[in-house]
Amino acid sequence: MSAVNDTRFNSSVFLLTGIPGKEDIYLWISIPFSLMYVISIVGNSVILFIIKTDPTLHEPMYIFLSMLAVTDLGISITTIPTILGIYLFNSREISLNACFAQLFFIHFLAKIESSVLLLMAFDRFIAICNPLRYASILTLPIIAKMALVFVLRGVAVALPFPFLLKRLRYCRENVLSHSYCLHQDVMKLACSDIKVNTIYGMFTTVFTLGLDSLLIFFSYVMILRTVMSIASHAECLRALNTCVSHLCAVLLFYIPDIGLAVIHRFGNSSSHLFKILLGYIYLLVPPLINPIVYSVKSKHLRARIIRVFVK
Repeated sequence: MSAVNDTRFNSSVFLLTGIPGKEDIYLWISIPFSLMYVISIVGNSVILFIIKTDPTLHEPMYIFLSMLAVTDLGISITTIPTILGIYLFNSREISLNACFAQLFFIHFLAKIESSVLLLMAFDRFIAICNPLRYASILTLPIIAKMALVFVLRGVAVALPFPFLLKRLRYCRENVLSHSYCLHQDVMKLACSDIKVNTIYGMFTTVFTLGLDSLLIFFSYVMILRTVMSIASHAECLRALNTCVSHLCAVLLFYIPDIGLAVIHRFGNSSSHLFKILLGYIYLLVPPLINPIVYSVKSKHLRARIIRVFVK
């Protein structure tokens, strides 16, 4: 009977979940999601276009910002189609292979975003704490090597997820908690032992997000120590102002991510709606807000964008 059930399920699908109990207003819910999708794609594309076409923006800070924009574009393209499929067409089915592919890209891009935020913290640390060596430390070859290392780390960490899930037997209800696939969500549907998946999931979280967030924290401790030693109050505020955009991006990414990880491991059924909403915030809000915040806070970038649209 178990073999029959396994065969039947393996030729079947997972069912994605929208917002339970709100099926009658799914069309209205799709409107803000569609707007978020369009704004995310347009906003990050504009950032990339401006940085690529303006030689004066070919500096480390803007190179890191373009990396962040590429990552945010990838996250939007990976997640929004299944979300809109539910709310526009009530299309909840996703094949196992498509689900595994989606969760690989989601986890891979999440690790990359964490790495980019760490690089941006390093950029601010060097610019404020050691400005005289800024140009000699953050050269284009060094930036390229750091980016390559973090991309390889992201692939190495995220690639085992689909294979760890493929080895499991699925004989329980095949309804997922979100409108997209996550490793910690899919593994709960298995009826075989998921101890390896749980341990590896915790290891990757600590090794990537935990380590990156800790290094970002230490970099800002050093930045604050340096800034507090500045005699001029105006210069102190000017130095801190250059970090505001990055701090917003860090908080937008890490707070929902940590909250979602905690809920998936320790949450109960009463937090199901909160889990869904936090999942949307985790994947949809950073790609939407990051280009807006950086466009507003970066005077040079804002000026270039205004110049392009005025023309």
